[in-house]
Amino acid sequence: MPIQKILLVDDSKTELHHLSELLTKRGYAVRTAENGEEAMRRLGEEKPDLILMDVVMPGQNGFQLTRAITRDARFTDVPVIMCTSKNQETDKVWGMRQGARDYIVKPVDPDELVSKIRAFD
Repeated sequence: MPIQKILLVDDSKTELHHLSELLTKRGYAVRTAENGEEAMRRLGEEKPDLILMDVVMPGQNGFQLTRAITRDARFTDVPVIMCTSKNQETDKVWGMRQGARDYIVKPVDPDELVSKIRAFD
């Protein structure tokens, strides 16, 4: 099933705007959340085809949120791509161990992001 609906989780309004615009122009339906609580609310409203997850956020961080989502039976089939400025190999390994299926470092290269998303189609 092709990826169409993406949930974008990031505490930066600038980043949300930038990534939403980038993905919308490429035909994706994007919903946004600025923190873990809002992300869980959005997931309850509508199940996305994919989640783009920031790591550094107030409250529940992206690693914790990814772990909670990927261990929830309702969302085990929803791939999570970590999308963060944390560029250390240890961060990537930890993100994947929390359940993320891929990892991309900010600033995001639009073509790289879209190819990572299409890999799940």
